[in-house]
Amino acid sequence: MPSTPRALAAAVLCAVSLTACGSSETSGSDEVTLGFVNGANTEFHTCLQRSVEAEAKTAGAKLITANSKQDPGTELNNIEDMISRSVDALIVQTVNVDALKNDITKAKNAGIPIFLTSVITQDTSDILGAVVVDLKQVGALDAEFIAEQAAGAPVEVGIVAGAPGAASDLMVNGFKAALPPTATVVANQPGMFNRAKAQDVAENMIQAHPDLKYAFVANEEMAFGALQAFQAAGKDVKIVTVNGTDEGLAAVGDGRFAATVANSATTTGQLAVKNTLDLLDKGPAEKITNTPIKLITKDNLAEAPKYCLEG
Repeated sequence: MPSTPRALAAAVLCAVSLTACGSSETSGSDEVTLGFVNGANTEFHTCLQRSVEAEAKTAGAKLITANSKQDPGTELNNIEDMISRSVDALIVQTVNVDALKNDITKAKNAGIPIFLTSVITQDTSDILGAVVVDLKQVGALDAEFIAEQAAGAPVEVGIVAGAPGAASDLMVNGFKAALPPTATVVANQPGMFNRAKAQDVAENMIQAHPDLKYAFVANEEMAFGALQAFQAAGKDVKIVTVNGTDEGLAAVGDGRFAATVANSATTTGQLAVKNTLDLLDKGPAEKITNTPIKLITKDNLAEAPKYCLEG
Protein backbone atom coordinates (compact mmCIF):
# COMPACT_ATOMS: atom_id res chain seq x y z
CA MET A 1 0.00 0.00 0.00
CA PRO A 2 1.45 3.44 -0.90
CA SER A 3 2.50 5.58 2.05
CA THR A 4 0.67 8.69 0.87
CA PRO A 5 -2.39 7.39 -1.00
CA ARG A 6 -4.11 10.73 -1.62
CA ALA A 7 -1.00 12.30 -3.14
CA LEU A 8 -0.73 9.44 -5.60
CA ALA A 9 -4.39 9.38 -6.64
CA ALA A 10 -4.98 10.11 -10.31
CA ALA A 11 -8.02 11.89 -11.68
CA VAL A 12 -9.73 8.75 -12.88
CA LEU A 13 -12.69 6.70 -11.77
CA CYS A 14 -12.99 2.99 -12.38
CA ALA A 15 -16.39 1.71 -11.25
CA VAL A 16 -16.71 -2.02 -11.80
CA SER A 17 -19.92 -3.80 -10.91
CA LEU A 18 -19.23 -7.20 -9.35
CA THR A 19 -21.40 -10.26 -8.98
CA ALA A 20 -21.32 -12.40 -5.88
CA CYS A 21 -18.34 -14.24 -7.35
CA GLY A 22 -16.64 -11.05 -8.43
CA SER A 23 -14.89 -10.11 -11.65
CA SER A 24 -11.41 -11.16 -12.68
CA GLU A 25 -10.53 -7.64 -13.83
CA THR A 26 -8.04 -5.74 -11.66
CA SER A 27 -7.10 -2.09 -11.44
CA GLY A 28 -3.55 -2.67 -12.64
CA SER A 29 -2.30 0.50 -10.94
CA ASP A 30 -0.40 1.62 -7.87
CA GLU A 31 -2.71 4.62 -7.46
CA VAL A 32 -5.33 4.76 -4.74
CA THR A 33 -8.07 2.21 -5.26
CA LEU A 34 -11.08 2.06 -2.98
CA GLY A 35 -13.47 -0.86 -2.80
CA PHE A 36 -17.11 -0.18 -1.99
CA VAL A 37 -19.28 -3.11 -0.91
CA ASN A 38 -22.93 -2.07 -0.85
CA GLY A 39 -25.57 -3.99 1.09
CA ALA A 40 -28.72 -3.92 -1.05
CA ASN A 41 -30.59 -2.17 -3.87
CA THR A 42 -33.03 0.05 -1.98
CA GLU A 43 -33.21 3.75 -2.82
CA PHE A 44 -30.88 4.46 0.11
CA HIS A 45 -28.26 2.05 -1.21
CA THR A 46 -28.57 3.39 -4.75
CA CYS A 47 -28.17 6.98 -3.57
CA LEU A 48 -25.28 6.03 -1.29
CA GLN A 49 -23.45 4.45 -4.22
CA ARG A 50 -24.03 7.49 -6.45
CA SER A 51 -22.50 9.68 -3.77
CA VAL A 52 -19.52 7.38 -3.19
CA GLU A 53 -18.85 7.22 -6.95
CA ALA A 54 -19.13 10.99 -7.39
CA GLU A 55 -16.89 11.77 -4.41
CA ALA A 56 -14.28 9.21 -5.49
CA LYS A 57 -14.20 10.80 -8.95
CA THR A 58 -13.82 14.27 -7.44
CA ALA A 59 -10.98 13.05 -5.23
CA GLY A 60 -9.23 11.26 -8.10
CA ALA A 61 -9.55 7.81 -6.55
CA LYS A 62 -10.28 4.62 -8.43
CA LEU A 63 -13.36 2.75 -7.26
CA ILE A 64 -14.45 -0.87 -7.49
CA THR A 65 -18.02 -1.63 -6.41
CA ALA A 66 -19.98 -4.72 -5.43
CA ASN A 67 -23.44 -5.41 -4.02
CA SER A 68 -24.20 -8.05 -1.38
CA LYS A 69 -27.99 -8.03 -1.97
CA GLN A 70 -28.82 -8.45 1.73
CA ASP A 71 -26.89 -11.72 1.96
CA PRO A 72 -24.05 -12.07 4.51
CA GLY A 73 -22.41 -14.87 2.53
CA THR A 74 -22.33 -12.74 -0.60
CA GLU A 75 -20.87 -9.91 1.45
CA LEU A 76 -17.97 -12.08 2.57
CA ASN A 77 -17.40 -13.21 -1.04
CA ASN A 78 -17.33 -9.57 -2.13
CA ILE A 79 -14.84 -8.71 0.62
CA GLU A 80 -12.61 -11.60 -0.45
CA ASP A 81 -12.79 -10.46 -4.08
CA MET A 82 -11.82 -6.92 -3.08
CA ILE A 83 -8.88 -8.31 -1.11
CA SER A 84 -7.74 -10.24 -4.20
CA ARG A 85 -7.72 -6.92 -6.08
CA SER A 86 -5.44 -5.37 -3.43
CA VAL A 87 -7.60 -2.31 -2.84
CA ASP A 88 -6.09 0.33 -0.54
CA ALA A 89 -9.18 0.45 1.65
CA LEU A 90 -12.69 -1.00 1.77
CA ILE A 91 -15.85 1.03 2.37
CA VAL A 92 -18.61 -1.33 3.53
CA GLN A 93 -22.36 -0.81 3.90
CA THR A 94 -22.89 -4.05 5.74
CA VAL A 95 -25.80 -6.45 5.50
CA ASN A 96 -25.48 -7.38 9.18
CA VAL A 97 -23.10 -6.25 11.93
CA ASP A 98 -22.55 -9.86 13.00
CA ALA A 99 -21.39 -10.69 9.48
CA LEU A 100 -18.69 -8.04 9.78
CA LYS A 101 -16.67 -10.12 12.21
CA ASN A 102 -15.46 -12.44 9.46
CA ASP A 103 -15.20 -9.58 6.96
CA ILE A 104 -12.96 -7.50 9.22
CA THR A 105 -10.80 -10.50 10.10
CA LYS A 106 -10.26 -11.33 6.42
CA ALA A 107 -9.40 -7.73 5.53
CA LYS A 108 -7.19 -7.20 8.58
CA ASN A 109 -5.18 -10.35 7.80
CA ALA A 110 -4.66 -8.97 4.28
CA GLY A 111 -3.57 -5.56 5.61
CA ILE A 112 -6.58 -3.77 4.07
CA PRO A 113 -8.41 -1.30 6.35
CA ILE A 114 -12.21 -1.25 6.47
CA PHE A 115 -14.31 1.91 6.71
CA LEU A 116 -17.97 1.40 7.64
CA THR A 117 -21.07 3.34 6.66
CA SER A 118 -24.37 3.66 8.57
CA VAL A 119 -23.55 1.28 11.43
CA ILE A 120 -20.52 0.43 13.52
CA THR A 121 -19.04 -2.51 15.38
CA GLN A 122 -18.92 -2.52 19.15
CA ASP A 123 -15.12 -2.74 19.03
CA THR A 124 -13.76 -0.07 16.69
CA SER A 125 -10.08 -0.90 17.16
CA ASP A 126 -9.95 -3.05 14.01
CA ILE A 127 -11.55 -0.56 11.61
CA LEU A 128 -10.13 2.49 9.86
CA GLY A 129 -13.20 4.55 10.70
CA ALA A 130 -16.91 4.99 10.09
CA VAL A 131 -19.59 7.47 9.19
CA VAL A 132 -22.69 6.39 11.02
CA VAL A 133 -26.34 7.23 11.26
CA ASP A 134 -27.57 7.10 14.86
CA LEU A 135 -30.29 4.63 13.93
CA LYS A 136 -31.60 4.29 17.47
CA GLN A 137 -32.08 8.06 17.53
CA VAL A 138 -33.77 7.91 14.12
CA GLY A 139 -36.38 5.58 15.59
CA ALA A 140 -36.57 7.66 18.75
CA LEU A 141 -37.36 10.84 16.83
CA ASP A 142 -40.36 9.18 15.18
CA ALA A 143 -41.51 7.83 18.54
CA GLU A 144 -41.20 11.26 20.14
CA PHE A 145 -43.34 12.70 17.36
CA ILE A 146 -46.04 10.13 18.14
CA ALA A 147 -45.81 10.96 21.84
CA GLU A 148 -46.33 14.64 21.09
CA GLN A 149 -49.21 14.02 18.69
CA ALA A 150 -50.99 11.52 20.94
CA ALA A 151 -50.73 13.94 23.88
CA GLY A 152 -51.16 11.27 26.53
CA ALA A 153 -54.05 9.41 24.90
CA PRO A 154 -53.79 5.61 24.64
CA VAL A 155 -52.91 4.60 21.07
CA GLU A 156 -52.16 1.42 19.16
CA VAL A 157 -48.96 1.41 17.12
CA GLY A 158 -47.77 -0.95 14.41
CA ILE A 159 -44.22 -1.48 13.19
CA VAL A 160 -43.27 -2.43 9.64
CA ALA A 161 -39.59 -3.26 10.10
CA GLY A 162 -37.02 -3.75 7.34
CA ALA A 163 -34.95 -6.89 6.87
CA PRO A 164 -33.77 -8.51 10.11
CA GLY A 165 -30.27 -7.23 10.79
CA ALA A 166 -28.24 -4.22 11.77
CA ALA A 167 -30.06 -1.17 10.43
CA SER A 168 -33.66 -2.24 10.95
CA ASP A 169 -33.10 -3.73 14.39
CA LEU A 170 -31.40 -0.59 15.66
CA MET A 171 -34.17 1.68 14.34
CA VAL A 172 -36.97 -0.48 15.70
CA ASN A 173 -35.34 -0.82 19.12
CA GLY A 174 -34.80 2.92 19.32
CA PHE A 175 -38.40 3.53 18.32
CA LYS A 176 -39.88 1.15 20.88
CA ALA A 177 -37.67 2.46 23.70
CA ALA A 178 -38.79 6.06 23.12
CA LEU A 179 -42.53 5.43 22.88
CA PRO A 180 -44.65 6.77 25.75
CA PRO A 181 -46.24 4.22 28.12
CA THR A 182 -49.66 5.07 26.66
CA ALA A 183 -48.59 3.73 23.23
CA THR A 184 -48.95 -0.01 22.74
CA VAL A 185 -47.09 -1.83 19.98
CA VAL A 186 -49.69 -4.31 18.71
CA ALA A 187 -47.74 -5.64 15.70
CA ASN A 188 -44.13 -5.79 14.56
CA GLN A 189 -43.38 -7.54 11.27
CA PRO A 190 -40.58 -7.25 8.68
CA GLY A 191 -41.37 -5.68 5.32
CA MET A 192 -37.91 -6.64 4.03
CA PHE A 193 -37.35 -3.09 2.66
CA ASN A 194 -39.76 -4.01 -0.15
CA ARG A 195 -42.87 -2.00 -1.04
CA ALA A 196 -45.04 -4.98 -2.03
CA LYS A 197 -44.04 -6.99 1.03
CA ALA A 198 -44.72 -4.00 3.27
CA GLN A 199 -48.16 -3.60 1.72
CA ASP A 200 -48.95 -7.24 2.52
CA VAL A 201 -47.73 -6.77 6.09
CA ALA A 202 -49.80 -3.61 6.51
CA GLU A 203 -52.92 -5.30 5.10
CA ASN A 204 -52.64 -8.07 7.67
CA MET A 205 -51.87 -5.56 10.40
CA ILE A 206 -54.91 -3.38 9.82
CA GLN A 207 -57.20 -6.41 9.57
CA ALA A 208 -55.96 -7.73 12.90
CA HIS A 209 -55.89 -4.29 14.55
CA PRO A 210 -58.62 -2.07 13.08
CA ASP A 211 -58.04 0.58 15.78
CA LEU A 212 -54.43 1.14 14.72
CA LYS A 213 -53.57 4.85 14.96
CA TYR A 214 -49.85 5.04 14.06
CA ALA A 215 -47.40 2.98 12.02
CA PHE A 216 -43.63 3.22 12.12
CA VAL A 217 -42.25 2.06 8.76
CA ALA A 218 -38.49 1.56 8.45
CA ASN A 219 -38.09 3.34 5.11
CA GLU A 220 -40.17 5.47 2.79
CA GLU A 221 -40.32 2.91 -0.01
CA MET A 222 -42.12 0.51 2.33
CA ALA A 223 -44.17 3.37 3.75
CA PHE A 224 -45.81 3.91 0.36
CA GLY A 225 -46.83 0.25 0.30
CA ALA A 226 -48.23 0.51 3.82
CA LEU A 227 -50.08 3.68 2.86
CA GLN A 228 -51.79 1.89 -0.02
CA ALA A 229 -52.92 -0.89 2.31
CA PHE A 230 -54.31 1.50 4.91
CA GLN A 231 -56.10 3.59 2.30
CA ALA A 232 -57.64 0.49 0.72
CA ALA A 233 -58.97 -0.50 4.15
CA GLY A 234 -60.42 2.99 4.62
CA LYS A 235 -58.25 3.63 7.66
CA ASP A 236 -56.49 6.90 8.55
CA VAL A 237 -53.30 5.51 10.07
CA LYS A 238 -50.63 8.14 10.65
CA ILE A 239 -47.34 6.94 9.15
CA VAL A 240 -43.95 7.95 10.51
CA THR A 241 -40.96 6.81 8.52
CA VAL A 242 -37.32 7.31 7.58
CA ASN A 243 -35.16 8.71 4.73
CA GLY A 244 -36.07 12.18 3.44
CA THR A 245 -36.24 11.36 -0.28
CA ASP A 246 -37.93 13.81 -2.65
CA GLU A 247 -40.91 11.48 -2.92
CA GLY A 248 -41.06 11.02 0.84
CA LEU A 249 -40.88 14.75 1.51
CA ALA A 250 -43.71 15.32 -0.96
CA ALA A 251 -45.81 12.80 0.98
CA VAL A 252 -45.08 14.65 4.21
CA GLY A 253 -46.01 17.91 2.54
CA ASP A 254 -49.42 16.70 1.41
CA GLY A 255 -50.19 14.75 4.57
CA ARG A 256 -49.84 11.18 3.31
CA PHE A 257 -47.00 10.72 5.81
CA ALA A 258 -47.12 12.39 9.21
CA ALA A 259 -43.32 12.67 9.54
CA THR A 260 -40.02 11.32 8.27
CA VAL A 261 -36.52 11.39 9.69
CA ALA A 262 -34.13 12.78 7.09
CA ASN A 263 -30.64 11.26 6.95
CA SER A 264 -28.98 12.09 3.65
CA ALA A 265 -27.46 9.18 1.75
CA THR A 266 -25.51 11.77 -0.22
CA THR A 267 -23.90 13.17 2.91
CA THR A 268 -23.05 9.69 4.18
CA GLY A 269 -21.34 8.73 0.90
CA GLN A 270 -19.39 11.98 0.66
CA LEU A 271 -18.11 11.69 4.22
CA ALA A 272 -17.20 8.02 3.72
CA VAL A 273 -14.87 8.72 0.80
CA LYS A 274 -13.42 11.96 2.21
CA ASN A 275 -12.72 10.46 5.61
CA THR A 276 -11.34 7.19 4.22
CA LEU A 277 -8.79 9.05 2.11
CA ASP A 278 -7.96 11.43 4.94
CA LEU A 279 -7.48 8.64 7.46
CA LEU A 280 -5.30 6.71 5.00
CA ASP A 281 -3.10 9.81 4.86
CA LYS A 282 -3.26 10.09 8.67
CA GLY A 283 -5.05 13.40 8.22
CA PRO A 284 -7.27 15.29 10.67
CA ALA A 285 -10.57 13.46 9.98
CA GLU A 286 -12.33 12.04 13.02
CA LYS A 287 -12.34 8.24 13.12
CA ILE A 288 -16.09 8.13 13.80
CA THR A 289 -18.39 10.75 12.24
CA ASN A 290 -22.17 11.09 12.44
CA THR A 291 -24.45 11.81 9.50
CA PRO A 292 -26.86 14.56 10.62
CA ILE A 293 -30.48 13.48 11.15
CA LYS A 294 -33.61 15.62 11.44
CA LEU A 295 -37.31 15.00 12.04
CA ILE A 296 -39.20 16.53 9.13
CA THR A 297 -42.89 17.47 9.26
CA LYS A 298 -45.05 19.86 7.26
CA ASP A 299 -43.73 22.67 9.44
CA ASN A 300 -40.04 22.38 8.48
CA LEU A 301 -39.96 20.78 5.01
CA ALA A 302 -37.50 23.39 3.76
CA GLU A 303 -34.91 22.23 6.30
CA ALA A 304 -34.57 18.73 4.84
CA PRO A 305 -31.12 17.99 3.34
CA LYS A 306 -30.65 16.77 -0.25
CA TYR A 307 -31.09 13.01 -0.11
CA CYS A 308 -29.83 11.81 -3.48
CA LEU A 309 -27.69 13.02 -6.38
CA GLU A 310 -29.26 12.96 -9.83
CA GLY A 311 -28.69 9.68 -11.61
